[in-house]
Order: sequence, then structure tokens, then C-alpha cells
Amino acid sequence: MGAGIGTSPAMHSEVHEPEGGSALRPVLALHGFASSAELNWESTGWINALTDAGRRVITVDLPGHGRSSSPEERENYYPSRIRAQLLDLLSEAGVRPLADGDPSSGVDVLGYSLGSRLAWELGAAAPHIVHRMVLGGPGAGDPLAEFDLDGARQSLADGTPLADPVSADLLRMAQLVPSNNLDALLTLIAAIKEEPFSPEAAVPAMPLLLVAGEQDELAVTAPRLAALNGQADLLLLPGRRHANAVTSRAFKNAAVEFLGTSAPGR
Repeated sequence: MGAGIGTSPAMHSEVHEPEGGSALRPVLALHGFASSAELNWESTGWINALTDAGRRVITVDLPGHGRSSSPEERENYYPSRIRAQLLDLLSEAGVRPLADGDPSSGVDVLGYSLGSRLAWELGAAAPHIVHRMVLGGPGAGDPLAEFDLDGARQSLADGTPLADPVSADLLRMAQLVPSNNLDALLTLIAAIKEEPFSPEAAVPAMPLLLVAGEQDELAVTAPRLAALNGQADLLLLPGRRHANAVTSRAFKNAAVEFLGTSAPGR
């Protein structure tokens, strides 16, 4: 179990230390929609893989997820609000601006699905802090912004099937975890509809590793993100889908190797 940071009441966070400590920059891990730090990163072995590589890991439960609170007000779920809270969290965790020749400065970011979208925007907004990023299950589209919110509420009320298959799959994912607060997740979707993902609007300039399952329909536009960034590596995982790519050993190994490589001068 990691130690809490004690930041925003809307987001629970923990720091996982490698044995013997670390002189390397930490890794911020951002989970996907309807998941949590425990489900996305701990139970799948990511925390151990990163701490075994000597990295300190900062995990966050997004608002309405995991051990975070589920505020009623929509403003708590806006991606821009979450991004501001993440920057505050990093400051409280002692993350300093990147400095040439200092491998402990700044932060690397690991995201999956919704976490990758948030990471993309965080990297674009904070190039002075973010060193490298690994984005899993990424796409240039925004399935949450296109989610059939009215249909989902009707389905939850009386069992009417959702006609849109992507919305139906996302709702099914949300219902798979008994502890999920469905009202909070729907409020998050409503907030994202007001701030949809626009990857062209702000492009992160640091090196990226994009990773997706070959059968991941939500990540078919990952090459578009790679082209926007201009210095991204793209790894496709044979036989993997959006739901199970995160458990891939090849994904973990590639991420640890990529994040262990320094950019020129850093």
C-alpha cells in the first residue's frame, strides 16, 4: 500500500516507493474510465514492475472512481479541472520542473484510455514538468463525448437496450465494478461532453510511446496522435483488445524501457 499525498478531496492519491528509495523522477499513473488505480495499475502488476525498475509511482483515483469522492457538482469532473488538480498534486508530491542533467526532476506519465486523454492534455499544458509519456489504448476520437447519455439513463431505469454499441459497451464496463458510482460516472460523461477531446488543439512535444491492442476499436486512430506529436513510437499488441491490453507483459516491458530512456540533455 502506498502513502497518501493529501491533495484535493475529490481525488485520492498514493505514492508507491521502490525498495531503497529512488533518485529517478516519479511516474504519474492515470487510469481509465470506470476503473481505478487498484484495478488498472496495482492488480495488473504495473506498480510492481515500475517500482522494481527503481521508479516511484504516484497513483490517482479520478473523481467518482475508486477511493475518491463522488461530488454532485459537474464542475468537479471537467477535464480542465482534473488537470489543474493533477498539477497541484504533483507540486505537493515534490515534483520539480525539469532540469538538464537532473534525472530526478520532472515527472513521467503513464495513462490508459481516459487516462491517456488526460495525459495528452497534461503534457501539452506542462512541458516544463512532463518528461516522457506512455499512452495506452489511445485514440484521437472521444467516445465519452459521443456517449448516448439519455439512452444510458433510460437503460438504467427500465432496461431498454442502448442502440449505440460503443455506448452500450462503456455502460457495461461501468456496471462491471460493483463499487462504481454510476451517477458520478454519468456526471463525468456530461462534463466531458462540454470539454470534448481535441488533440490538435494542444499537442504534447515530449517523446511518446503509444500502445494499443491490435483488436482495440477505440484506438484505431492512435497513428493520428503519433503523427501530431511527430516523435512517437507506436506498439501494437497482437490479439489484445481495449479491455485486456493493459495486462500485457509486452506493454509493461516496453513502457519501463521507454521511460528509462532520457531525452537529450535530461
